[in-house]
Amino acid sequence: MGQSSNPEDRIFTIPNVLSFIRIILIIPMTIFFLFRNYLGAAICVLVSALSDMFDGMIARRFNQVTKLGKILDPIADKLTLVAVIICIGIIIPNARILVAILATKDILMLLGGAYLIHLGITPPAAKWYGKAATVIFYVSIIVIVGIDLFGGAAASERYSLLIMILLAVTSVAMVFALIMYGVLFFRLLNEKKTDGKYIEQ
Repeated sequence: MGQSSNPEDRIFTIPNVLSFIRIILIIPMTIFFLFRNYLGAAICVLVSALSDMFDGMIARRFNQVTKLGKILDPIADKLTLVAVIICIGIIIPNARILVAILATKDILMLLGGAYLIHLGITPPAAKWYGKAATVIFYVSIIVIVGIDLFGGAAASERYSLLIMILLAVTSVAMVFALIMYGVLFFRLLNEKKTDGKYIEQ
């Protein structure tokens, strides 16, 4: 039996390896956050963000878009986001309500993607609103970590309003992305019911 010649069936591609690296980075990133080694945490977040940016570019430029990649990329994103969100909630108690909103959003998206896969529907590639929300998230986290890293607890108290604004803006962006993905999710379900297949737009 020969292997499938469909390029989308490939597993070991550069973008997929980068997605695996992002998942592995969650472990040291979480440890750094919880032990308040913010420089180490910031480096992990930066590497994760850069790999997230470049894997999509590489996939499109070198024709390495795969079925696994379409699933793995958003999973790596969501797991990273949830891990950072939980860490921020532990470190900044006043932000826990916003953190709960963000965590709920990403968990719902993970469950929605898993349900689509269960139905035999390949989740769509990340959309601009999802990527924009991710960029806003990373910028906010880097600023928050930077405030604590260079100013300590006193700076975190002094800039608490700025931190809350950043988290609020991030929450709005995330909720907007969730709504847009929710619309897409139900459209895919409707297409599955009407014609039994999904043709990606």
